[in-house]
Amino acid sequence: MVLSGSVFLFSCKDKPAEVAETKKQYCLSDTMKNMITIDTVAMCRIEDQVQLSGEVNFDENKVIKIFARNSGQVVSSTVSFGDKVEAGQVLATIKSADVAGSYEDITSADADIAIAKKQMDNAESLFKSGIGAEKDYLEAQQNYQKALSAKRKIESQLNINGGGNSKPGGVYTITSPISGYMVEKKVNTGNFIRSDASDNIFTISDLKDVWVMANVFEADIPRVKEGMHVKVTTLAYPDQPIDGVIEKSSDVLDPSSKAMKVRIRLENPGMLLKPEMFAKVIVTNEQEGSSVCLPFKAIVEENGKDYVIVYRGDCDLFKQEVVITKTVGEKTYVSEGVKPGDKVITKNALLLYNQFSE
Repeated sequence: MVLSGSVFLFSCKDKPAEVAETKKQYCLSDTMKNMITIDTVAMCRIEDQVQLSGEVNFDENKVIKIFARNSGQVVSSTVSFGDKVEAGQVLATIKSADVAGSYEDITSADADIAIAKKQMDNAESLFKSGIGAEKDYLEAQQNYQKALSAKRKIESQLNINGGGNSKPGGVYTITSPISGYMVEKKVNTGNFIRSDASDNIFTISDLKDVWVMANVFEADIPRVKEGMHVKVTTLAYPDQPIDGVIEKSSDVLDPSSKAMKVRIRLENPGMLLKPEMFAKVIVTNEQEGSSVCLPFKAIVEENGKDYVIVYRGDCDLFKQEVVITKTVGEKTYVSEGVKPGDKVITKNALLLYNQFSE
């Protein structure tokens, strides 16, 4: 009996006790139901995504560059960079010796016309009375017409050089040809404009449309083509993506950045987009094939593994490991763990995950 008891005690000591593992059932409370969102796993077309950096520029097809027509000194310029201007609004008043000289030339031309007219009238009177020769009369007529033509030439030059907004004394004004925004200003009151100046002094754009010029580096060139749809965001408005299309791509690389430039035209309601803003451009392109996909917000990461909370009922939820192939924007593609039709928690999934963590 002692031996058998010892064998019994030895066997009980060496054999581990089996304890049944029981999992606590978790049910969604009414409060939690209002805090979560349930989405369905689907089969999706595989997308490729490229992120580009760029900046906002004004649409050069809707930009007016304004040049000074004559040398002179800026008497006044009341507009500032960024101001909204209307068509016909005065941008600058300039006093120019060239314009003043043109008015003096007109005065001289008027005197020449008066002399030529008097000579023509005398020649006509002598010719009709039979004293003067017809040749002299015709020559006087020609001189009179030349004097008129010389004045018209000076007036045309003055109209061009003064923009039709000049006055005797050499003062002329520069006005805006369109309504828009002052996106560039290079002169101020008191500045002198040289006769050999070739640069513009104002630039005006309506900003109803803008361009985004983005850089495509060499490795991404095959993945970015004209006509592709993009989403553009800025640092100022990160939560307001704007849809656009790649309108034009360059055929050469920029020598400084070694990147290909692409142009995206965007409508600009509310004038939110301003030139020189930094822009992030997301290019999305569908590829051949499809894969199981679900919202990125459904993923919970722990210790290098990815999980989702599968929902089958208010009291039938469990965590499930998934294998991610890639994530594009808000969409995640998986190869294992769930199948199309499964329902997963996509909002506050982490709160529920903690209920199932070991």
